[in-house]
Amino acid sequence: MADTALNVQLLLTGNEIMSGDTVDSNSAMIAQRLGELAIGVYRKVTVGDDVPLLTAELTAMTAVADLVIVNGGLGPTIDDLTAEILAAVAGVPLEEHAVAVAHLQRWCEKRNLPLNAANRKQALLPAGATVIDNPVGSAVGFELTVGSCRVICTPGVPGELRPMMDAIVADLAARLQRPMERNILRLQTFGLGESTAQQIISDNVPDWPQEVELGFRAGAPQMEVKLSVNSAAAGAAQRRCRDKLGELFGNHIIGEGDMTLARRVLQLLRERGATLTTAESCTGGLIASLLTAVPGSSEGFHAGFVTYSNAIKQSVLGVREDTLAQHGAVSEEVVREMALGALDRAGADYAIAVSGIAGPDGGSREKPVGTVWIAWGERDHMRTRGLCWPVERTLFQTMIAAAGLDMIRRILLGIEEEPRYFGQRRMR
Repeated sequence: MADTALNVQLLLTGNEIMSGDTVDSNSAMIAQRLGELAIGVYRKVTVGDDVPLLTAELTAMTAVADLVIVNGGLGPTIDDLTAEILAAVAGVPLEEHAVAVAHLQRWCEKRNLPLNAANRKQALLPAGATVIDNPVGSAVGFELTVGSCRVICTPGVPGELRPMMDAIVADLAARLQRPMERNILRLQTFGLGESTAQQIISDNVPDWPQEVELGFRAGAPQMEVKLSVNSAAAGAAQRRCRDKLGELFGNHIIGEGDMTLARRVLQLLRERGATLTTAESCTGGLIASLLTAVPGSSEGFHAGFVTYSNAIKQSVLGVREDTLAQHGAVSEEVVREMALGALDRAGADYAIAVSGIAGPDGGSREKPVGTVWIAWGERDHMRTRGLCWPVERTLFQTMIAAAGLDMIRRILLGIEEEPRYFGQRRMR
């Protein structure tokens, strides 16, 4: 490979992707990893488990592409067809590959499983294929050159594909005679939408440098902003753009790389030797789940309470019966008592409490679906805010959990300025 201007195509296989039972995240992962070498994907095709269709598509791809990455179809079942299809396209037989057999034997031994015939099918590879190690799963990857096209076959399980892409990208980088110095700086934000972020940039940086590629990836709950450059010489411009976005987006920036709200909160708690507790109703324990998904979270998070019914709010957190009767579960008064009760029972320094109407039912004229009250802070300085976030139930829970974490992040950083979404999501 003499240049980075390669014709790279992806072939995704599997009936489960075509039916929607499985969401294709692998092509995005592959494209992102190739992007580190400034290699773009020219074409992507998804085909079900159909031998004639797969054969025709792979034949067409190998006739024009420099590199084809096939994803999926390496497993032990009858509908895993990739090795068979590639062998047919290359005009070679299937052969049991000694390296693949050895890999399967080790994989089975670690799990105290017999190497049965179904598993052994995964060692039948096109003659002349080179094995690509799979450090996680049973099916090895493999590659074969068809004409002038290099074909790389990878497993469809994302957790297996991810580590294999490290080896594939490293090998591609070594083969390139003029590797691009691709550098991507990723900023994680919360509380800004794509259109808002773009408008802020357009209004304030009309002469955005051409050598810095600006990109956005909207998600729930965070939005990622990417600053990409293709040479070390553009690094200074990239850093200037990063500094400018810091000025423009301010405290809506959580951090860089893969930083999440939960990870950032735990970092800040650890730096201060402080602890956090949660009292959740409408989010059903999601805030606690996000925190405990971070390794080492026990250092800053000791206890969380899911108090869904009014009776449990009373018995577990000490919310007063008359408070519930007078104001209702979704109220400033109740979330304040939930937070204070959680602080007492967990012995923590900070608390987040949430109570809301996630829908689709349960709303009223006074408190429509999407209404939520959040309490956050310390015993002597407990803050509260009522918001209305009228979105689908799961998204509502995701965004409210994130908002709670964001408010604790702001306290720990000493940020007094209110986030934009307070104004956007205020109660009517």
